[in-house]
Amino acid sequence: METGLLGEKPAEFPIETNHRLALSKGKFLDDVEKYRRLVGRLIYLEVTRPDLAYSVHILSQFMQQPRVEHWEAALRVVRYLKKNPSQGIILRSDSALHLKGWCDSDWASCPFTRRSLTGWFVLLGFSLVSWKTKKQPTVSRSSVEA
Repeated sequence: METGLLGEKPAEFPIETNHRLALSKGKFLDDVEKYRRLVGRLIYLEVTRPDLAYSVHILSQFMQQPRVEHWEAALRVVRYLKKNPSQGIILRSDSALHLKGWCDSDWASCPFTRRSLTGWFVLLGFSLVSWKTKKQPTVSRSSVEA
């Protein structure tokens, strides 16, 4: 495998809680194309793996100048996939066809721009059918505005 993680220990979660990837000051990655290829594959995979959406959202912000910390975080996602290879969208046949949706925002969570994140997801019965996380286009002045 290209990442060289065949013998590595699987990870429980795709990304560390309270990560500081946006504030990384470490060495720039020598092989930028390798990072871009891996994150590109994760973007493709995230279409059927909603559990990767947040991690890939964070990692894709560093495509121009990834640092070693960003590469290590991307490898953690691969190690997470090693532990959970068969997760994905499953449409259950035993649930009613009730459509439910939820949304939430995270006020000023981007340390660079202070913009808020907004996310939502939709369930059909017990099955996840749609989701999205997006950085808001303007800076919110309060959590209510976010």
